[in-house]
Amino acid sequence: MEDGKLKELLSDMSVEEKIDQLLQVTGYYFEEEGVVTGPNNQAGFMQQEVDLAGSVLGIAGADKLIGIQKKYMEKQPHQIPLLFMADIINGFRTIFPIPLAQGCSFDPEIAKIGAEVAAKESAVSGLHLTFSPMVDLVRDPRWGRVMESTGEDPYLNSEFARAMVKGYQGDGELSQPYKIAACVKHFAGYGAPMAGREYNTVELSNRTLFDSYLPSYQAAIDAGCATAMTSFNTLDRIPSTANKWLMRDILRTHMGFEGVLISDWAAIEEIIHHGVAEGKKQAARLALEAGVDIDMMTTCYCRNIKELLDENKIDSALLDEAVYRVLVLKNRLGLFENPFKDANSQWEEDVILSKEHRKLARQAAAQTMVLLKNEDQILPLKKEGQKIAFIGPHADSPYLMGVWSIFGRMEDVITIKEGVKRAGVTEASFYRGAPVVSDLTKLELHSEVREQILSDIKASKALLKEALLAAQDSDIVVLALGEYPAQSGEAASRTNLHLDPLQLELLRQVKKINPNIVTVLLNGRPLIIEDVLADSKAVLEAWLPGTEGGNAIADILFGDVTPSGKLSMSFPRTVGQIPIYYNDFPTGRPVLGKKEKYLSQYIDCPNEPLFPFGYGLSYTAFEISPITLSHKILSGDGSIQASVCVRNTGHREGAQVIQLYIKDEVGSVSRPNRELKGFRKVYLKPGEEAEVVFDINTSMLKFYDNTMQYVCEPGSFRLFIGADSATENSVSFTVE
Repeated sequence: MEDGKLKELLSDMSVEEKIDQLLQVTGYYFEEEGVVTGPNNQAGFMQQEVDLAGSVLGIAGADKLIGIQKKYMEKQPHQIPLLFMADIINGFRTIFPIPLAQGCSFDPEIAKIGAEVAAKESAVSGLHLTFSPMVDLVRDPRWGRVMESTGEDPYLNSEFARAMVKGYQGDGELSQPYKIAACVKHFAGYGAPMAGREYNTVELSNRTLFDSYLPSYQAAIDAGCATAMTSFNTLDRIPSTANKWLMRDILRTHMGFEGVLISDWAAIEEIIHHGVAEGKKQAARLALEAGVDIDMMTTCYCRNIKELLDENKIDSALLDEAVYRVLVLKNRLGLFENPFKDANSQWEEDVILSKEHRKLARQAAAQTMVLLKNEDQILPLKKEGQKIAFIGPHADSPYLMGVWSIFGRMEDVITIKEGVKRAGVTEASFYRGAPVVSDLTKLELHSEVREQILSDIKASKALLKEALLAAQDSDIVVLALGEYPAQSGEAASRTNLHLDPLQLELLRQVKKINPNIVTVLLNGRPLIIEDVLADSKAVLEAWLPGTEGGNAIADILFGDVTPSGKLSMSFPRTVGQIPIYYNDFPTGRPVLGKKEKYLSQYIDCPNEPLFPFGYGLSYTAFEISPITLSHKILSGDGSIQASVCVRNTGHREGAQVIQLYIKDEVGSVSRPNRELKGFRKVYLKPGEEAEVVFDINTSMLKFYDNTMQYVCEPGSFRLFIGADSATENSVSFTVE
């Protein structure tokens, strides 16, 4: 539809019809199986409000959504189609690794491919939009939603945000086949809740917000992200959903966002709970004034905007601009011409969980796993000639999908047992050994899953005894340990980041009988694993790898794929170190190897994390040369080329992620100790070498100075190139 026609449509709509377009309800109102991704806030919608709501979330299926769309348009005065949205975070039915794991690939193409697969499966199932990517910067693993971010670094997150948006939306029109609209979230600063507690207050200085938290949102916007979602938290003590400065001045004017802005689940009503609105009417006014276009799952807009207009408490232009943005999105998706878009039950059968999609998910999962330890080169294992006992709650478990895999099905998951058997391993046995969790308090579980876990808890002693007999009779023990998916994700903040006590007891008891332990960790956040590290000869961080997780784990364990993942989030030694991240700031009393008391340090723990950002081992070895600079002075619009030679000195083919970090030695404000500014993934055969070259220019060195101007200040800089964020391979250069 041409823009002029769209404006004519807007002017012909009644006030009530316009308001209806701003309401989003859950698919639960259309079928009992509709996915609920927020609290039951007893919104109390009237049937007429549900019937004419402009968008629906959490429901999918081609025939189902075609039917809903047809009935809706029969009632809609201008035959304006519905928008169908859902949380497709790391896959629709073919589930890829969780985003935190995808960040560990240091390969944005993997995220782009995953988003393309998710978009295709979602589109044929009738969906138009996904609430992804989540680009919130995360530095506190107590917060469960770290699993949904790609990590602790602004540059890495930005690269992945850009890739995901391109994967979902493509490079052309949103109406093109197999593409869906993306929604960047949560704006802004949602990843920094105080104490790591979900939905808690966020306290960020403007400089920290602009320098560290906004870049990844900006990358998604620059990539053309069609929509954005407000965050639940306050920022500067103002709820984001009511923050006019944040949404209009920063998001729209400063960052150039022109798309639809949607609240998170019931976030407009929560303005009341934050103590900033007296009731729903005031909350509606504040949110509309802030520029929030769609009200997800409350009656704030649909019950109060008409009255606010009648009382002249809001301008009708506010309503029109919000409705117009919604209409523009529907038009961009091509829904006025084809309200069903790509929904097609035959295409669902052809596309969903196709061999090609499973293959891509398997490849992605293997690339995201991080080898943390490999003592005596115990890995890779042998498919023949080794008697291997796979023990642990994840040894034959389908619990390999992240908690946000709302349309994923456990029966589609390849377990570790299935993956090992498919790999042709001749002598492998499998035992649960311990329950996946021994305390079900506050965990939302399906009844059959709860019954299984309760059964395992009751039988824990027998499971342990059986496992120990198997360990005694084996050459190698692979312990598959970790979290149940619901232990991470939204509303899953934790203060204890250790493995479950019964899993740790299993590890201790097995160690007494058989020290040849390889531990595979399956979890949605960095855990406290010093004890695991001490009792294991090898540790593989497999995260929650998705539908093809079992195959990918077997690929890594038996050497069909050489691990190349690098941590996208630091692993703390203890919860007391949190928040911990590599790009922190210098202090007035740095340690710097000195042994004095009055320095910035703990007296019971090192300052450094157990494993730093960017860390990861391989089955082969790499040598990185000292850095060569094309010249040591950078001026104006010029650039410097920084190069290293990377050589595979081992006996296996493998990939190394070469990482570039820069430190601004002196600034008008304190600058981070180092910042990631580039990375390259290099694949090399044994004995092969390659030159890796990075271009350094002043745009990479900009920051918000002491007057909040975005500048590159002249002075001395130190450049680091290595295999992780702790590298000391460095050289200095000067900016004139």
